[in-house]
Amino acid sequence: MRIPDIHPILSAKHHSLEEMLGQVRSWRDDGLRIGFTNGVFDILHIGHVDYLSKAASHVDRLILGLNSDASVKRLGKGEERPINPEVARAGVLAGLESVAGIVAFSEDTPLALIEAIRPDVLFKGGDYDAQEKDPSHPRYIVGSREVMATGGEVKTIPLVEGFSTTDILKKLS
Repeated sequence: MRIPDIHPILSAKHHSLEEMLGQVRSWRDDGLRIGFTNGVFDILHIGHVDYLSKAASHVDRLILGLNSDASVKRLGKGEERPINPEVARAGVLAGLESVAGIVAFSEDTPLALIEAIRPDVLFKGGDYDAQEKDPSHPRYIVGSREVMATGGEVKTIPLVEGFSTTDILKKLS
């Protein structure tokens, strides 16, 4: 679902998986390096913007896998989450220069997106461990095994301390 009546540049970055795969083919034909990250990005803050900017600096195009509203509910972040619906979160993220494309996913993890897109670099925040091999470990990066098996890299980006959506919501209550 796309937000009506927003600037076309914002809605142009929000793709279905099929559309994103076509864009990825085009970028690869141009010799561009593709990165992928994922998350909820519910209330955008400096930690998010810093993370996405740093990730984008390692690649030519950064794709963001955005948890759908149903996926966020299953993450156990609280009954009130997400605060902003998927289409609004996608619209705000599309306004960031660092984000080249956004594709939402409804599954519990972005594994199917990662397998379909086959990024050159997979990014997660510094609270994860790129060296962790045990999928049951909380710091394991979903899709890392698949990305490395195709010659890709897995990188973590340090988080900006003191900034999280959960902390912001605590301050508001």
